[in-house]
Amino acid sequence: MTSRNFTLQSIGTVHSARSEPIDDGWDEIAAHVQLDADRFGPEALFGLDSFSHAEVIFLFDRVPDEKIETGARHPRGNKDWPLIGIFAQRGKNRPNRLGHTVCRILKVDGLKLYLEGLDAIDGTPVLDIKPVMDGFLPRGEVKEPDWSKELMRGYWV
Repeated sequence: MTSRNFTLQSIGTVHSARSEPIDDGWDEIAAHVQLDADRFGPEALFGLDSFSHAEVIFLFDRVPDEKIETGARHPRGNKDWPLIGIFAQRGKNRPNRLGHTVCRILKVDGLKLYLEGLDAIDGTPVLDIKPVMDGFLPRGEVKEPDWSKELMRGYWV
């Protein structure tokens, strides 16, 4: 199989009180997505406020090429945790630099989507927004290793 290249265009930008990619405390950070007014009108967000949550797909645009991981690493560099393949963790140093977070929708105001729990820093390009629908949530039990639960202890609070 050969790799293929794609071109994506951002739909908007994250505006956040956080400008550095610090690992924890994301629920404390006020954030909103501002849609690109040259491409969208307020109708692009019509009805989104009737959902409680949205999925935001964004680009880790400030990760330099030399930091991209294609193999395995210890999450957060913690040698107490096992060596884990990049596709078995959610770190920012991913091959395509894609980030994805499920956020609580606080309000929609014109071209602005106000969110709680968006773990993207100020100026981050947003690639897509989707409503969270119960029918797309995992079916059956969700399983995860202990190291990932430990990693997430302070992530949101």
